[in-house]
Amino acid sequence: MRRRRRSDELVCAQANAPAAHLGSTARTVMDARDVSRALTRIAHEILERNKGASNLLLLGIPSRGVPLAQRIAAKIASVEGHDVEVGSLDVTMYRDDLRMKPARALMRTDIPSDGIDGKVVVLVDDVLFSGRTIRAALDAMNDLGRPQAVRLAVLVDRGHRELPIRADFVGKNLPTSLVEKVSVHLAEFDDEDAVLISGTSADDAPSREEESR
Repeated sequence: MRRRRRSDELVCAQANAPAAHLGSTARTVMDARDVSRALTRIAHEILERNKGASNLLLLGIPSRGVPLAQRIAAKIASVEGHDVEVGSLDVTMYRDDLRMKPARALMRTDIPSDGIDGKVVVLVDDVLFSGRTIRAALDAMNDLGRPQAVRLAVLVDRGHRELPIRADFVGKNLPTSLVEKVSVHLAEFDDEDAVLISGTSADDAPSREEESR
């Protein structure tokens, strides 16, 4: 009887215990120092590729690409001793998935007054995934002018490309599975700088928005 009672208590305790989370918890793959170092490296690589800051224009893709572009521009300015043009480019109306998704709020497009003609434009985004966001950005620029060259800088390249698009400047190459989610936290939005990865089950699969990046 005593053994039966202890067994019943064990079963009862297990039933009342919190259920284990089926998916893995998010783990940090880049902290604030890693993010800062990655942006510093990208800034120097842009300068080396361009042989200086002449004719450069950094365009951030909203939302998190904009503060990243601003930070890279500030790092370039600290090296070159003068400001670098920086703006933003909303790609909402150029996405190829508009018919499959509810209406989205338009983000800000901010282009310098002298335009993009003849400039070396560096598109800046937080995560490169399928490549569809970058394709939309290229289409959007076609309506703005004809740059001398277009290059791409991303904080994280997580692979799984669906289009023949490659980043010129990468903060971190991060191998992932399709069911994992990459989240970029920036102090301008999230009060911290970090890159996190989570999700090991179908319940944690990337959202449609992340899949189309």
